[in-house]
Amino acid sequence: MNIDLNSLSLKELKDLQSQVAKAISGYVDRRKREALAELEERAKAMGFTLAELTGLTSGRKRSPSVAKYANPANPADTWSGRGRKPRWFTEALAQGKKPEDMAI
Repeated sequence: MNIDLNSLSLKELKDLQSQVAKAISGYVDRRKREALAELEERAKAMGFTLAELTGLTSGRKRSPSVAKYANPANPADTWSGRGRKPRWFTEALAQGKKPEDMAI
């Protein structure tokens, strides 16, 4: 495939560049999937999973966090102390309560 790059406009060159980048990315992704499938097949033939051989898992498994604080107005409304503070917690702090006052 011969393309006379000197005869193309800037827009055409940029379009061509974009198409080449997409083609390269697609090729690399395809080759990675093929390699992964081949490795999984070989591991399976040996009686293992690829995750077992590499020590990788397909996701983090966490136990649910334990509630540490309860809403004074509604004890069923709890918070573990992780992530954003709930509105009721920040309002209680603004009213002068301490986190220890709301601890379960």
